[in-house]
Amino acid sequence: MPTHSELFDAYALHGRDGTRVRMNFVSSADGAVTLGGQSGALGGDTDRELMQVLRAMADVVLVGAGTVRAEGYGGLKVDEGDVEWRRARGLDDQPALAVLSGRLHLDPADSVFTEAVRAPVIVTTDAAAAADGRRFESVATVLACGEDEVDLAAMLDAFARRGWTQVLCEGGPHLFGALLQADLVDEVCITLAPRFVGGEAGRIVQGAAEADRRFHLAGVVTDDEGFVFFRYVAS
Repeated sequence: MPTHSELFDAYALHGRDGTRVRMNFVSSADGAVTLGGQSGALGGDTDRELMQVLRAMADVVLVGAGTVRAEGYGGLKVDEGDVEWRRARGLDDQPALAVLSGRLHLDPADSVFTEAVRAPVIVTTDAAAAADGRRFESVATVLACGEDEVDLAAMLDAFARRGWTQVLCEGGPHLFGALLQADLVDEVCITLAPRFVGGEAGRIVQGAAEADRRFHLAGVVTDDEGFVFFRYVAS
């Protein structure tokens, strides 16, 4: 099994200048993005360790509201060893969490808010923020980016003004598709699980128009459970 330190080396960021959007997804060998409706059910020990490593490197973890509901996001945090790693590099103890919800279909009582170790940011539209944003004032910061649809480039600019240039996106597939369609994805980290799922599960990308988007393979890691971890960087 690769160690925590080895995963840090394999996925190291070379400099933190400029915004970088890194995706992290798990998929079965036959392309399913979920098992029983959850992506976490496909993962293994190394996959979960890698998720912590990628979060430790990030300024902000971005996730869509649908994924928050499906995966039961609670108090996202990195462990004490990774806190020390972040402090040594002048980073906040914990990465920020940003939840994208164009229509604010969230509940202030959701665990993503009540168990948060750092108050999340909700990214939404101007219209939704004006109509319903006050409902979240006690649990989150509401960030309006776009009149009727979330403007993803404007969102990243708003993140950068907060010093959040290293963005880790954990899905879901429609958010991945939207970022890909807007040519805003710099890196994709894919865990390939040694499982064949069948069924009706979708792919890791949904909603993006078909196009030949070229990425190059920047690294491969394997573990004793048969998982393969690919790191792709935009060409």
